[in-house]
Amino acid sequence: MRVAFVLKGYPRLSEPFIAQEIAALERRGLEILIVSLRRPTDARTHPVHREIRAPLLYLPEYLLLEPIRVFKSWWKVRKLQRYREAKDLWLKDLLRDPTPNRVRRFGQALALAAELPRDVSRLHAHFLHTPASVTRYAAALLGLPWSGSAHAKDIWTTPAWEKREKLASCEWLVTCTAANREHLAALAPAGRVELVYHGIDLARFPRPHGERAARDGTAEPVRILSVCRLVEKKGIDVLLEALARLPAGLSWQLVHAGGGPLGKNLKKRAEELQISNRIRWRGALTQEELLAEYRAADLFALASRVARDGDRDGLPNVLAEAQSQALACVATRVSAIPELVSDGASGLLVGENDAAALAQALEALIRDPARRRALGEAGFARVQGEFALEANLERLALKFGLRRDAGRLLRTA
Repeated sequence: MRVAFVLKGYPRLSEPFIAQEIAALERRGLEILIVSLRRPTDARTHPVHREIRAPLLYLPEYLLLEPIRVFKSWWKVRKLQRYREAKDLWLKDLLRDPTPNRVRRFGQALALAAELPRDVSRLHAHFLHTPASVTRYAAALLGLPWSGSAHAKDIWTTPAWEKREKLASCEWLVTCTAANREHLAALAPAGRVELVYHGIDLARFPRPHGERAARDGTAEPVRILSVCRLVEKKGIDVLLEALARLPAGLSWQLVHAGGGPLGKNLKKRAEELQISNRIRWRGALTQEELLAEYRAADLFALASRVARDGDRDGLPNVLAEAQSQALACVATRVSAIPELVSDGASGLLVGENDAAALAQALEALIRDPARRRALGEAGFARVQGEFALEANLERLALKFGLRRDAGRLLRTA
């Protein structure tokens, strides 16, 4: 069968895990059409994007900019047997959420229903908020089954009534953390939600050869890496506060990779804390560039927290990527991070928004290269054993109706 993957935007530098999944499913034999609600805004792509052969369908991002296309879609779709039922479903949602965004989603669903190739037999939404809305309305119009993948912000910023109704409507849904699954399963029919970790493609992130230098902050600076978007939930301001608390004589450097709307304010804050001369802001990087940064680093830090609007991380893929490179990690006990990082065994965990505790953990690992090495090795073993792409993808492939990969079973026997 052919499946239409409905995404908020494609391609995106910030979502390599989705591209990784699509490429892996294509290798397993799944025929995919990528449907994007937005056109790309990133100037560059990851290497995995070039491997994907799925055709692309871009829906009208703003209805007013493509009125003829939207009108033609409505004219065609209004004749469908299920049109009235789907319209009533949308109007019910609109009464509870009377926003332009809700109107746009139905217009995009009309275009999707009108332009979807006939050989597509399933819709699959990545993210439970807007992509799932478009997917649900289009599936109702066409009488097709739909499924979904839920991640982080889409779960925690979507109203409970909407999550409950989408979960009742979809055929199945996977999510990438046990914390997510527990939350969504409480809102869904029994057996509807399943845990499937994204997994790390260890072929793209092979273990580095040799050992890292045993820097201890007395001479050559210990290189701390943090990879994340510059948004509230990532807690970079807390990381800056923690770094400013480190002893003046301790030698360190922070390398940050990622873009985001708070970049200007955070750079200003680093200047106020008088640590800006120790920070390199790299901006958004490709996976190839990130791999080089992971290998050049001595320590990885991520200060995730719950944002004021409820947004939070699920299980940040960058933590698994860092551990795939045997890099010791310091992170926070937020959401599903403890599912990957075991405090004191495969990394160090501190409370969210606790700059003092974060500084203490960073200082301890900066001064102790042997402990960094031990934590890094333990993290690598955990990623290899439980978070490798192949084993986790197999569960998703079976849900799409693909046959079990007998070759994988032989390789892991």
